Amino acid sequence: MSGRGIASRLLVAGLGAVTARVALRTVTAHPDAATLERTNFRGRTVTLTAGPALSAGAAVASALGAPSRPAAAAALVAGLGSGAVGLYDDVVGSRPEQKAAKGFAGHLAALRQGRVTSGLIKIAGVGAAGLGAAALLAVDPDVRSHRRRHRQGNLGRLTDVLLGAGVVAGTANLVNLLDLRPGRALKAGVLLGAPLAGGRTGGLAAGPVGAAIGLLSDDLDERVMLGDSGANALGALLGVALAARTSPIGRAGILAAVAALTAASEKVSFTKVIQNTRGLRELDEWGRRTS
Repeated sequence: MSGRGIASRLLVAGLGAVTARVALRTVTAHPDAATLERTNFRGRTVTLTAGPALSAGAAVASALGAPSRPAAAAALVAGLGSGAVGLYDDVVGSRPEQKAAKGFAGHLAALRQGRVTSGLIKIAGVGAAGLGAAALLAVDPDVRSHRRRHRQGNLGRLTDVLLGAGVVAGTANLVNLLDLRPGRALKAGVLLGAPLAGGRTGGLAAGPVGAAIGLLSDDLDERVMLGDSGANALGALLGVALAARTSPIGRAGILAAVAALTAASEKVSFTKVIQNTRGLRELDEWGRRTS
């Protein structure tokens, strides 16, 4: 990437950081911000205002860094859509009648009993946001799937869109699974997004990376939490960046990896794996307050 390209990516990342910080102050000052206060794993009172702040800042910056209008629209749909349904789950899911359903199986069990949980609404909403974003990328002349359109039939194009939707929604869920300790999801987002910031579609990733960096210190200091809103939005936007630069085969490979990690999370605690692996443990604890 040329010096000019690097400068443009840094500009988009900086915009993401600034926009997320401004959004955080705006959301925190809202009269209803007290409803987003929660108790974290250490018993401290924190606020979920970082979630909508990251969703807004990352989505706007990603859209401004996008190589085309369809890609910009895809970023807005994925980031704001996933952030909105995640915020709904953050608020409604804290109610006593909602807490009993845990995980995808728990939400399905509740549905069989005639109850629609906030978690199920979130899952459906993130899936719809992923599908909308993937459909927009499919008509974008700057992504690989569209450049191969003349060699694909209707079934091939539909498969490509579904794979893209799976990547966006799956990455959103995967990042959300990491949001169990201060700074963990944001660090993972930066590590995943930074390598994606190169190339023609790199601006899609630079925005969320910048927004994540902009909120990292507050998260590490246990003043804020991402919640479902921020973690889903961050993951969905990185999913858009992944889908925009990969072929159908690449999307299938990414989706398989994401699905395998998600399935593993049902059997294995990611927190325990991180704590028992020296390099991962040190990275996870870096910058986090100790008391």
